[in-house]
Amino acid sequence: MMKWFVNLIVRFLANLFLKIDKSELPKVPGEGPLLVVVNHVNSLDAPVIIAHMHPRQTTELVKKETWDNGFFRFLFNIWDGIPIDREIADFSAFRAAQEALKEGKILAVAPEGTRSWDGRLVQAKPGVAMLAIKAGVPILPIAYFGHEHFSENLKRLRRTPMAIRVGAPFRIQLNGRQREKGILQEVADEIMVEIARLLPEEYRGFYADRLGAAQKFIERLGPSAGQHVSQAFG
Repeated sequence: MMKWFVNLIVRFLANLFLKIDKSELPKVPGEGPLLVVVNHVNSLDAPVIIAHMHPRQTTELVKKETWDNGFFRFLFNIWDGIPIDREIADFSAFRAAQEALKEGKILAVAPEGTRSWDGRLVQAKPGVAMLAIKAGVPILPIAYFGHEHFSENLKRLRRTPMAIRVGAPFRIQLNGRQREKGILQEVADEIMVEIARLLPEEYRGFYADRLGAAQKFIERLGPSAGQHVSQAFG
């Protein structure tokens, strides 16, 4: 009940200050474990996407420093957020992430590992590749853009447009290759290319020139990878 109420309040506040284009959210599978990979612009990303994923149970890997802020500590405790230490290979966080997927939840991960602030993609960290390979569940790219100007618009009492785009599901196949560091970075980059495809050109950043490159490790899944949800989303 508390989670439902918090999601309701967050959605109300988000739609009060943002003009959210959430028309593609019904593409998200309505059941089963799902690894959602997203770009990371600012502090609005996680609350907006988690609240609007309701009624799906959604959690996220979140930097451990987030719990230093009382408001965000409250939110991510409600949402069963998984704290991760970005300075080390945090295997405890990865185990908690795998448990969330075993429970059939949506797990959201930002491969960049940090906020871009201007909305332009930066290179992914290789850790997302290890998680994607070990999880073995469908991976869904979701991208947001437009809300990088939120602070300036808020000062002018203007609502900020925020678009949410949903891609096609895929899995990672190493095709006999070993999980070496170089391979993991290649896989992480290919995952980010799937996010970059959803963004207008000016937001593609590090991946702007990589959309035409061959994807060696991406196995695309059909729409039957999960049932679509109803318009309850958003």
